[in-house]
Amino acid sequence: MNWGLKNRLSRIIKSDGHTVMLAVDHGYFLGPLSGLEVPAKTVTPLIPYADSLMLTRGILRTSIPADTDIPIVLRVSGGNSIVGKDLSNEGIAVSIEEAIRLNVSAMALSIYVGSEYEHQTLINLSKLVNEGEKYGIPVLAVTAVGKEMTRGARYLSLASRIAAELGAHFVKTYYCEGFEKVVESCPVPIVIAGGKKIAEREALELAFNAIHKGACGVDMGRNIFQSEHPMAMIQSVRKIVHENTSVDEAFELFNSLKSTKRKNK
Repeated sequence: MNWGLKNRLSRIIKSDGHTVMLAVDHGYFLGPLSGLEVPAKTVTPLIPYADSLMLTRGILRTSIPADTDIPIVLRVSGGNSIVGKDLSNEGIAVSIEEAIRLNVSAMALSIYVGSEYEHQTLINLSKLVNEGEKYGIPVLAVTAVGKEMTRGARYLSLASRIAAELGAHFVKTYYCEGFEKVVESCPVPIVIAGGKKIAEREALELAFNAIHKGACGVDMGRNIFQSEHPMAMIQSVRKIVHENTSVDEAFELFNSLKSTKRKNK
C-alpha cells in the first residue's frame, strides 16, 4: 500500500482504529429520501461529529461547502433505481479523474454477490481497485443485498471475503448473528451499515455490538439523519465507537442532548 493511499485511509479510519462515517448517498437510487429532501440542511450541522462523509458527486458539489475539512468517500457506482427491474444492475458512473478533481479520500462501489449481475459488479470492483491503486485512492466495497438476498453470516462472509480478495481496502457490510465470523474471515477493515431506521437505543446497541465483535466502525445514515434528534444521535454513536461507552451511557447522553436542545428552543 503506497503512502498516499495509506494517508487517505488514515483520514477516514482514525488513529484509534475506528471511524464514524456518515452515509448520505442514498439518493443515487432512492431519490429524495425522507430526511434528505434538502441535503445541505440535514448534513451541514452533522459534519463536525462525523469522521467522513459518504455521498455522491452531485450532493458533494451542491450541498457541501468547499472549505469543509472532512474526508470524502465518494459513491462512484450507479445506473440503477429502486423502481428499476434489478437493483444489482450497477455500473461505474464516475471516472477516476473526477474523483481526483474532487479531492476524495476514498471511492465506494456496491457489489451484489449472488445476483443476476454478480459478475458485472465484481468486475466493476476489480477495475476500480486497479484505478485506485494507480492514483493512491482506497476503495470501499459495499456488500449490497438485493430484494431477494439474506443478511446471514454465511452470505456476508462470502461477499466480504470476495471483496477483499479482489483488492478492496475496506468493506461495508451488515451486522448479523455470528458477525465475528464475518470479521475473522475478512482480511481488511469492516464498517457496518446502519440499515433502515430503527429506535435510537436499538441503533446504539447495533453500533456497540458491531464494534465489540470486531468492526472498525459504522457507516450510518438513516439511523442518524432520520432521527428526530440527529445531532444528539451522531454524538451518542461517536461515544460508543471512539470512547467505548456502554449502550446505557450513550443512550443517557442522547436523552440529555435531546433535552438540552428542547430547553434552548
